[in-house]
Amino acid sequence: MHWQPSETALPAWFSAAHLPVAHLYVYAVRGLFLLTLVVILALAGGCSRTGMIVGAAATGGVAASKDKGFSTTADDTRIRFELNALLLQEDFEIYNAVHLQVEEGRVLLSGNVPTPEDKIQVFRLAWRPEGVNEVIDELVVDDTSSLSDAALDRWIELRLDTLLLFDVDVKDINYSTEVVNQRVYLIGIARSEDERERVVAHAKSVPYVKGVTDYLRVLADENVTTGPD
Repeated sequence: MHWQPSETALPAWFSAAHLPVAHLYVYAVRGLFLLTLVVILALAGGCSRTGMIVGAAATGGVAASKDKGFSTTADDTRIRFELNALLLQEDFEIYNAVHLQVEEGRVLLSGNVPTPEDKIQVFRLAWRPEGVNEVIDELVVDDTSSLSDAALDRWIELRLDTLLLFDVDVKDINYSTEVVNQRVYLIGIARSEDERERVVAHAKSVPYVKGVTDYLRVLADENVTTGPD
């Protein structure tokens, strides 16, 4: 026995002729939903990107209730998506290993990376999206066998960070410093060419430094300087 709709079960304007159209509509909505989900998952990657999926899906509904406002929340979401895309293009394993948190333009990097060189590359990518104003390092390097003197590298890094902190003409929060085998890598954003030169000079002044590689972006003219000094 087949079910037949009663007069009260459907609107007066609805007739059997509308059924094929209704089916097509339902299938179209379901297809659009599945396509959207696939795109989000593709961008998000594996389990380590669960927070990004939730954040992206909830941005429109939750942003208004956050103290930082809709505009800042949208910027943070954009930064997270852009940085995930950059990491994915660079190396799939690193993309899966690095965890991201973005809050008011501050990027927190955590997780494990294979080598010190991988860590430097992650930092370079983290500073690329527009709107990033600080990168916080919680990354762990798995293989440190290439380091000739890790303790000396750490001492140089702390000494340089202290010099930048107490220089009133340098906004130290805009910079990330990494030291590998006594070579200093400078990453971040300088407000002017003069500030960039001051930061490079500080790095060269630290004892035991064998060289300085400058990956700084100058905010004034958006020039990127890449190469060892």
